[in-house]
Amino acid sequence: MIYKEFIDLKLSEIGIGTYLGELDEKTDAGYYQTIKTAIEKGINVIDTAINYRYMKSERVIGRVLSEVGRDKAIVSTKGGYIPYDVDSKIDPKDYFEENFLKTGIIDIKEMTPQGHYLGKEFINWCFNKSLENLKTDYIDIYFLHNPEEQLLYIERERFNEKIRECFELLEEKVEKGKLRYYGLATWHGFRLTPASRQYLNLKELVEIAESVAGKEHHFKFIQLPYNLGMPEAFTLKNQTVNGRNLSTLEAAQELGIYTYISATIYQGNVIGRVPQSLKDFFKLDNDVHVAIQFVRSTPGVGSFLIGMSKIEHLLENLKVLELPPVEREKFLTLFK
Repeated sequence: MIYKEFIDLKLSEIGIGTYLGELDEKTDAGYYQTIKTAIEKGINVIDTAINYRYMKSERVIGRVLSEVGRDKAIVSTKGGYIPYDVDSKIDPKDYFEENFLKTGIIDIKEMTPQGHYLGKEFINWCFNKSLENLKTDYIDIYFLHNPEEQLLYIERERFNEKIRECFELLEEKVEKGKLRYYGLATWHGFRLTPASRQYLNLKELVEIAESVAGKEHHFKFIQLPYNLGMPEAFTLKNQTVNGRNLSTLEAAQELGIYTYISATIYQGNVIGRVPQSLKDFFKLDNDVHVAIQFVRSTPGVGSFLIGMSKIEHLLENLKVLELPPVEREKFLTLFK
């Protein structure tokens, strides 16, 4: 297992994602066994979100942590989409009304059609609920979940105000010992050109964090998809830092930000689609192994996440880690 040292953390290069899966006990049991085995194998990065499987994913992680010890994992979770607690057995409309409308936590006029909301009180509610679900008194990394969705409906100035308010809240959580670091988990934002409405400027976001907490701010993580079918994090020079045009991965390194990669195997879509030339390049026959080796060999990648709820998938994916990543110069020849 390769570990990446970052500030006071030592993060495994591979992490467990918990996004997909049914809402049944079988899936819960699968995640439980897989996460527990992953920790035994040396994986300590576990990623989730309050809305994943309607809070079930967070709760499975909480069960594992209560058994193996909280210090065995670096846990990240997210808030941004209106969550529902499927275990509550309450009608979803009633749950929404009781928890968010009657309390005034959500102004319905500022909620997107997809159920996304970015507001200090709402993120505070989600954060505290995640603590409860995870059975912990602190979160290692808290991500604002796909905040760029807001940019489809509000102007950038208002968006930046909302980000600033949320950063203020999260810095308060750090001060109280409930949080170590925070960041943005995105899908589109860091993979677009500056002309795009949902584009996110990493330097600008760092400056917002600095305006809140100075140079000692705790905005230290981003998450974005990167894989064989979505290479923009590495190939698109869409960020500008100190007058230089950089990719998001390069800009993150320049700004002292650690990068989590989501959708490493394109949610399984790489299977049957990897050309023989790439298999020959990486000296691997398995499509998924090629996809993993591509991501982990990319300069600037911190930890890469793979959704795994079956032990056999975990063990199969870990086989790639027996190989060293491809050397930088050789890897770069792929893009010439």
